[in-house]
Amino acid sequence: MNPSPADAAILAIERPHRSLWTYYWLSLLPIFPLLPIFILPAWFRYHTMRYKFTDEGISMSWGILFRREIIINYARIQDIHLRSNLVERWLGLAKVLVQTASGSSSAELTLEGLKEFEAVRDFLYSKMRGVKDHAPAATAPRAAASEGDVELAATLREVARELREIRLALPARKTPGAADHV
Repeated sequence: MNPSPADAAILAIERPHRSLWTYYWLSLLPIFPLLPIFILPAWFRYHTMRYKFTDEGISMSWGILFRREIIINYARIQDIHLRSNLVERWLGLAKVLVQTASGSSSAELTLEGLKEFEAVRDFLYSKMRGVKDHAPAATAPRAAASEGDVELAATLREVARELREIRLALPARKTPGAADHV
């Protein structure tokens, strides 16, 4: 199945936008005396950060000495949030926080340095819903069951109609001497 042009643009994202490096610089300026210490880890994080969107899920990796990789299947995603501070908004960036049903209250995956953050959020929501609504293994049995569902629905409508007629007919029917037995 070929992805739509919007989905293809999301699937092509592999790195954060270069404005993320500017954001790292600006966020370290308040602690200027410590800049030489903190800029190196930020540089390594920015230059090694990789994203990969696939049909099954999303992954993010970064690091040189201690390589970290997070892989999340779309079926595990519970919620998606967008977060951006004043500087990120000024640069046109936002973070996409992906939460799963793990025991943690924080996001399991944070995609940072994205300019197309709303499109990524919508893409993840569609994939998340698509996994839940259209499971590949359930498509064939579901098509066969839909014919049975149509017959069942027609039968239930007929039963409901007959019950309605009985309910309307009961008050009109009076038994002789019913008032005497009170």
